[in-house]
Amino acid sequence: MDDRPIGVFDSGFGGLTVARALIDLLPEEDIVYFGDTGRYPYGPRPLEEVRHFARQVSDVLAATYDVKMIVVACNTAAAAALDVLRFEHDVPVVGVLAPGLRAAVAATRNHRIGVVGTVGTIASGAYQRGLRALRAPVQMTCAACPGFVEFVERGETDSDQVHVLAERLLAPMRRAGIDTLLLGCTHYPFLARTIGDVMGRDVLLVSSAEETAFEVRSILDDTGLQSRQAGKGHHRFVSSGDVEWFRRLGSRLLGPDLDSAEPWSWA
Repeated sequence: MDDRPIGVFDSGFGGLTVARALIDLLPEEDIVYFGDTGRYPYGPRPLEEVRHFARQVSDVLAATYDVKMIVVACNTAAAAALDVLRFEHDVPVVGVLAPGLRAAVAATRNHRIGVVGTVGTIASGAYQRGLRALRAPVQMTCAACPGFVEFVERGETDSDQVHVLAERLLAPMRRAGIDTLLLGCTHYPFLARTIGDVMGRDVLLVSSAEETAFEVRSILDDTGLQSRQAGKGHHRFVSSGDVEWFRRLGSRLLGPDLDSAEPWSWA
């Protein structure tokens, strides 16, 4: 048994979908969420730079908050740095790519799936490599969706502007005839209603958040790292940017669990 917290990080608010899934599935676990909002978004940045950021944040979670597991709740960071982080840390490191992809492959009925993500995630080829590793008889269409993250970070999740953008960016998915769409960025579930309206009711949307939470629970069970606490766990939220903005918008997206946030400075 291990009462140390689970560390979760993302470039901003997207990873709160993973934090929400962990809080709901593992209510007794302590969680430290690090939003690197001072340097968001990661998506358009070179992967080498994202890898550097991911290593810095992981080091903070390990050294300052003594976490027992690191959850890379950012698809771009997972694509850029997951293998490196697993090599550098002696605690389990979990990414969001593989759990989401497995869920999408299991869900498709016509063997055609789509993946939408940031420019960095799609360009990395991580999902394409993941599908080859699964050896599944599935056709996959990938599309980058620049602009989606910025709308979420501004709290504009159902505006006319984001709907128009979704119509344009998701057109390749509609032409491909997919029946399952993997939201390959943890920000995108906040746009699920808009994306669902554009894709239509026959297309199933898959979020990696819940699948990642199930994988975390499985690892905790297998390694004996579960918390001994009987009550509700303590949840800490850290931001490298404007803390009040992070708390205000984060509370709208996550709920009352995010009632306060702590500052972190890279200076």
